[in-house]
Amino acid sequence: MFFLWPHYLWLMLALPLLPVAYVWLLRRRRKEAVRYSSLGVVRAAAAGSSWKRHLPPALLLLACSGLMFAVARPVARVPLPWARSTIMLAMDVSLSMRVADVLPNRLEAAQEAAKLFLRDLPKGIEVGLVTFAGSSQVAQAATLDRASLVAAIDAFQMQYGTAVGNAIVLCLAELFPDHGLDVGELTFGNKRHGRSLDDKAKPPPKQITPVAPGSYKSAAIILLSDGRWTTGVDTLEAAKMAADRGVRIYVVGLGIASGAAATAEGLPIYVQLDEPTLREVARMTGGEYHHAGTAEKLRSVYENLGSRVQVATRETELTALLALASAVVALTAAALSVLWFGRFT
Repeated sequence: MFFLWPHYLWLMLALPLLPVAYVWLLRRRRKEAVRYSSLGVVRAAAAGSSWKRHLPPALLLLACSGLMFAVARPVARVPLPWARSTIMLAMDVSLSMRVADVLPNRLEAAQEAAKLFLRDLPKGIEVGLVTFAGSSQVAQAATLDRASLVAAIDAFQMQYGTAVGNAIVLCLAELFPDHGLDVGELTFGNKRHGRSLDDKAKPPPKQITPVAPGSYKSAAIILLSDGRWTTGVDTLEAAKMAADRGVRIYVVGLGIASGAAATAEGLPIYVQLDEPTLREVARMTGGEYHHAGTAEKLRSVYENLGSRVQVATRETELTALLALASAVVALTAAALSVLWFGRFT
């Protein structure tokens, strides 16, 4: 915790004077009560020893303490509901996703885990879906319609290749449509085949001022892959683009870390999970890396990510909260005083 106006903390030194003044007033009241012959006045003075007599002033002292503390504008790191409005799911649909080391196979396990993730995610967060293999496509633009997302997940079509970097760039293009990001242009440059007159008129990518990694609070990317980059934009170049825009990438590595495996049809496919690169993607962007070697672990990872993206720890000023709490305590003191004694004391 720190304070935006720490010099106002000197006001706290005045707090011990309040109990001293309260005790002095009680003693003065008792002395004045002795001068009167009225038995009612004496009894009222004697009632000063009751705990009820002292509770309202004690609450008032507590309220004053809270207000003086609030004047210094304290700031603390507290968990708050996630402020992000969009999550982009980037999911690998390369042929190696047919491997059955994660039962029933990698693709079906990933589909089920993604649907569970959508089910538990707050309804107010938009989700977009990008699939990638040798190329990348927007399977579903960011939407609140969970049914459309589930339908897109069920309609995955597998392809050759693994263009991890393309998937990241396409997610960024969806999140920042005004930045002029073009996967084809980044992949092929001026040599892109089938370039039309409209393509030539496209403005260059927007020049941005890099921000701190993970500082963009309105979106995040969850990337799932079971292999290594084979084509398209370099994975770490794409990660740098995300980091410069402050977008976190949470990476899920699926399946075995190295070696050969077989598809359900018995056809051998060499698969090797490039964990060092995937870990670096998460590190560069301020995200996290998780390895899922089983269907149960994959579901657990998505469940964990769902809770992570819903709550974030942020620096938050507590002035308004403290002022409100102090006002409630002061009103409680006043209400008890009127209820018990018929007046403010």
